[in-house]
Amino acid sequence: MTARFEDVAAVRPLRRSRGEHHFSDRYRAATTGRHAGFESRPERDRLALTDFDPGVVGIASQPFWLHWHDGERERRHAPDYFVRRVDGSAVVVDVRADERVEPRDAEAFEVTRRACCQAGWGFERVGVPEEVLLANVRWLSRYRHPRCRRGPVVDRLRELFAEPAPLMAGADAAGERLETLPVLFHLLWLRELAAEGLTAGLLGPSTVVRLADGSVR
Repeated sequence: MTARFEDVAAVRPLRRSRGEHHFSDRYRAATTGRHAGFESRPERDRLALTDFDPGVVGIASQPFWLHWHDGERERRHAPDYFVRRVDGSAVVVDVRADERVEPRDAEAFEVTRRACCQAGWGFERVGVPEEVLLANVRWLSRYRHPRCRRGPVVDRLRELFAEPAPLMAGADAAGERLETLPVLFHLLWLRELAAEGLTAGLLGPSTVVRLADGSVR
């Protein structure tokens, strides 16, 4: 019996030590409805950004061991994530800030890149994400759960934002803020609504929001 890599369990347990570079827990991805592990804040942030990407349909943490011989000893490496995209393609992702890439790490990433190329997959070694975009995505991720979706409010918001309008003005026009804002943020997470300038400034009352171009997850 075979399984897709995006469905496999992690090949090793999470490191539970806490410190400057270790911060372990699990993230429940809205994309899959499953948990994916992370062992640092950058890995957690990368999971949120990946979960926000409408082109992603599968995520698995530490999906396999890669073994090789470096000329002196046997080595192995478990990449951080395997990502399946909506077109069927796959990307293996390692998360490591530029200043933390030691020579042994660089060798492991290069071996992984070559192995992925042979398998027909992409490979990315990613570092620290753009700060403003990350802050916005982390805020929206609080509203990723389907319980935030309320049908009548969804319909009102989609109608109101058929033409671009300020975020808070549209929320107020749709009803009480306590009822409409969670739904609005949920629709922004799903990309059913689009906010202008997510990489330029933090979401706020005057952020321009519009109905997205047919991108519904």
